[in-house]
Amino acid sequence: MRIGQNPAKAIDHVAAPEKITVAVVSYIPFLGGYYAESLDVLKTCLGSLWQNTEQPFDLMVFDNASCPEVRNYLSEAQQAGRIQYLVLSDKNVGKSGAWNFIFKAAPGEYIAYADSDVYFYPGWLPAQMALFDRFPNLGMVTGAPLRVPEEYSTGTVEWAQQNPDVQLERGQLLPWEDYWKHAHSLGIETEEEGRQLYAANQDVCLVQDSARYYIGAGHFQFIARRDVLQSLLPLPADRPMGQVRSLDIAINERGLLRLSTPEWWVQHLGNTLQDFDRQLPPGVRSNHTSKPNSTSRLWSWKPMRRLLVWIYNKAFDNLYRN
Repeated sequence: MRIGQNPAKAIDHVAAPEKITVAVVSYIPFLGGYYAESLDVLKTCLGSLWQNTEQPFDLMVFDNASCPEVRNYLSEAQQAGRIQYLVLSDKNVGKSGAWNFIFKAAPGEYIAYADSDVYFYPGWLPAQMALFDRFPNLGMVTGAPLRVPEEYSTGTVEWAQQNPDVQLERGQLLPWEDYWKHAHSLGIETEEEGRQLYAANQDVCLVQDSARYYIGAGHFQFIARRDVLQSLLPLPADRPMGQVRSLDIAINERGLLRLSTPEWWVQHLGNTLQDFDRQLPPGVRSNHTSKPNSTSRLWSWKPMRRLLVWIYNKAFDNLYRN
């Protein structure tokens, strides 16, 4: 039985979604250990997005069963109108699982994805969106200079080889400072290890009209057309991590381009804000280097690290699994 008329029937229009949906996935199960600074990192991520994005966008946040402190922060931001779509999953469905949801649900024509530990510099959105006008067959673009395995971008290389207006460059093209800035944020701790990895690989770049782009894209941040991403679904999602390459493979198999910008429009932070300079403008490289002291050498000693990891895993299991 219905009493009266639903007042919503008198509404003759609804708000249209913005052209771009910015999507962020968060996963902070507790505030301690590895995740001790993760809430501060998340606040820095979203704060830089709100502060440094002038173009209209809708923000969608998919939370993968984070702790109450994180979910309260996100809920308050949503209630304040700063998050347009907030999904609070009661279980961790993994990154690919969150992608499957986001790529289906995002209303924008373009999806600008970012992990919750990404910093956005001013101008990040138009700088990346401009590539879709330059390259109509662009599959995904990341706003930072990256070195990515060529095997996941063979379609981009083949397109460049067949296009007379495009040149290919190979070699040690990415400056060491740019390589180390990103590699260090991924957990490579010593410059010695980083320089070994740097020397063991090379870059592949696409050059058109004197503009250079690194071939390959990252998973921590990228922009893609929604219809392209939806055509790839469902992505494998039976593990929390480790299946993100399925996105690379699917984009590559369709012959779509995967590119990274030569300037720093976004930056991966990792799980700490230590040594991060949020005022660093796009295109400026960080020359920060760290010299290990006797204490850092002790903690980087492999037997010590194995012992600490074992203790950490046991403590995690006892606190959150048993």
